[in-house]
Amino acid sequence: MKTLIRWLEQHQVACSWKHYFGIECPGCGMQTAFIELLKGNLAESLRVFPALLPMIAMILFTFLHLVFNFPKGALIIKILFIFTTSILVTGYIIKIITH
Repeated sequence: MKTLIRWLEQHQVACSWKHYFGIECPGCGMQTAFIELLKGNLAESLRVFPALLPMIAMILFTFLHLVFNFPKGALIIKILFIFTTSILVTGYIIKIITH
C-alpha cells in the first residue's frame, strides 16, 4: 500500500483550470483527499475535499445497482447525486470565500 501511495503522490495531475484562470476548480483537492484517505487520515481527507466519500459511495452504489438492479436503485442514485453535488458546491463556495 505504501508503494501505491508513494506512486500516487508522485504522479498527481496538475489542475489546468487553476493554471489558466488562477483559481481552483471544484475538483481541486480530490487527488490529495484520496491519498489522505488511503493513508487513513479521514479528517484531513474531508478537510481537503469533503465530497470524496459521498462520491465514492455514489459510484459504488451505481455499480452495485447495475449488477443487482435494486428496485429503487435509480431513485437512490439520484438522491446520492444531489447530496454529493450539494456538498461539492458548498465546499467549493467555502473554499473560494476563505482563500
